[in-house]
Amino acid sequence: MKWIAASTFALVAISLSGPLAAQDLRVASYNTDLTRKGPGVLLRDIMSGKDKQVAAVLDVIAHVQPDVLALQGFDFDLEGHALQAFQAALADRNHPMGYAFSARPNAGLATGLDMDGNGRTGEARDAQGYGRFTGQGGMAILSRHPLGNTRDFSALLWKDFPGAIPPMRNGAPFPTPKAFAAQRLSSVAHWDVPVIVPDRAPLHILTFHANTPVFDGDEDRNGRRNHDEIAFWQRYLDGALTEKPPSDPFVIVGDANLDPQDGDGRRTAIISLLSDPRLQDPAPKSDGGRAEGVGDQIGDPALDTVDWPEPKPGNLRVSYVLPSRGLAVTDSGVFWPAPEDPMHATAQTASRHRLVWVDLRF
Repeated sequence: MKWIAASTFALVAISLSGPLAAQDLRVASYNTDLTRKGPGVLLRDIMSGKDKQVAAVLDVIAHVQPDVLALQGFDFDLEGHALQAFQAALADRNHPMGYAFSARPNAGLATGLDMDGNGRTGEARDAQGYGRFTGQGGMAILSRHPLGNTRDFSALLWKDFPGAIPPMRNGAPFPTPKAFAAQRLSSVAHWDVPVIVPDRAPLHILTFHANTPVFDGDEDRNGRRNHDEIAFWQRYLDGALTEKPPSDPFVIVGDANLDPQDGDGRRTAIISLLSDPRLQDPAPKSDGGRAEGVGDQIGDPALDTVDWPEPKPGNLRVSYVLPSRGLAVTDSGVFWPAPEDPMHATAQTASRHRLVWVDLRF
């Protein structure tokens, strides 16, 4: 393995992965909840081979067998040791994903400022994105195919985002003009990662993990940020940013932290994204989500992707795989086994979230 530099650091395996089905590509998103209380702890847990949650996450991935996987809730370290160890553990389960990308996220990135307006600095909410240390709850891409040069939009300031709806209090940016001027849009990251599929156009993985839309005050800082993080992709596809949008096929993959019908938050952006004519929503479903749905839900519980405590927030659809319109979808699903399924306990042990997948035929 070696490190290469593009706009950020990327980790690439130079060994070849196993063969892929002739025409289909399985693209998946999975918030693993593999975040720990300090740097290096995730690496320790992976290397030990004894951590039940790590083992369950690996078993879920090996069972679903994605060809491209966007991970959220995976702690970042500068030299990629945890990600390399995770790749090796997947290979030991006969599902090698030999190519990977990760970069320092905004999560835990210190600002030195009071970003939440509570009069204190140096807390998890004072980082560019929530985190007790740099990289806590980061992201990564794993692939069975080589990856091209990634565009990393994580440094984009919120104030510079076209059409931003910033938090305000008493007619001024919240918490202060100075703090808001330093605030980045991405709470974790926004990346455009090309997957180099043999004899086909590159497939661009547009991936992100949006901020929670709750746990704030009347200024609605978290709700507004979540809205704009989701709206980012439409601005990008509109050509409203300095970087040109991809001309090749793409898939928006990640955790939007928002349900279009249930739970709290500003739903305008996610509803707009799901109805964008440039995209298609395969609406992946599961038997487990249907069986464990909450009684007062508006949306179809089979679409849910996270098992949060009830009654609030309850089970919601927050993770998405949205292919561009020209791609043919042959199958899709949420890996949420029914209660009687032997893998049900494994999925529960792995994460509150469920892996979402879509099969594409070029």
